[in-house]
Amino acid sequence: MYETNMYEGMLAETITLPGANDDIINAYYARPMGQGPFPGIVVIHHMPGWDEWYREATRKFAHHGYAALSPNLYYRAGHGAPDDVAAKVRAAGGVPDDQAVGDLVGAMRYLRSLPNNNGRVGVFGTCSGGRQAYLVACHSHGFDAVVDCWGGGVVMAEKDLSPTYPVAPIDYTKDLSCPLLGLFGEDDSSPTPAQVAQHEQELSKHGKAYKFHMYPGAGHGFFYYDRPAYRQQQAVDGWQKIFTFLEKHLAATA
Repeated sequence: MYETNMYEGMLAETITLPGANDDIINAYYARPMGQGPFPGIVVIHHMPGWDEWYREATRKFAHHGYAALSPNLYYRAGHGAPDDVAAKVRAAGGVPDDQAVGDLVGAMRYLRSLPNNNGRVGVFGTCSGGRQAYLVACHSHGFDAVVDCWGGGVVMAEKDLSPTYPVAPIDYTKDLSCPLLGLFGEDDSSPTPAQVAQHEQELSKHGKAYKFHMYPGAGHGFFYYDRPAYRQQQAVDGWQKIFTFLEKHLAATA
């Protein structure tokens, strides 16, 4: 609970860490001041890139008491304006799933190695980052909670598979290793409500711990205040649900 007489402080900076195949990539790291211990959260950027909104989201998590780390999954494509780098990555077919998983596991291991970590690490992502958050939570046993915000491409048709995306993430559902929170919009086309329902059916089939929320009047990207898709009421409620979920699963010391 925030109170006006609380001491507040934060450190935020760009760092480097080993990702997939031990490649060195950069990442944005923000944490509260103080001894901790703090829960960790890996913050996965969306398809538009490693941009200002994701810097702000990383600091938002730090403000709420998390050591937050947002790795640059587009590092290998070179540097420049986020939109330009993202366009280059899309033109090349996207980030391979195995590479993304390797980078995200590297970020998780970095957070777990910190002396102020409380023994718990979650993962959060929106758009393609929501898909990748689910994917890494199915591939790795190092996460304690996952938040998927409108992650398109969890359910995939056979025709959409490729060497970059060889398996639909939904097909890994039996391996999901931690509780899942999903936030979606009724007006979204990726994922559609029907795809979200299919995902939910698969989670239920395998007895996974999850909670999905489908927002009327919202489409894709309804948290992004700088875009026409922003929906204030749904976004505020969504953030509240995220922090309630993370408090439950990450706040205690493991």
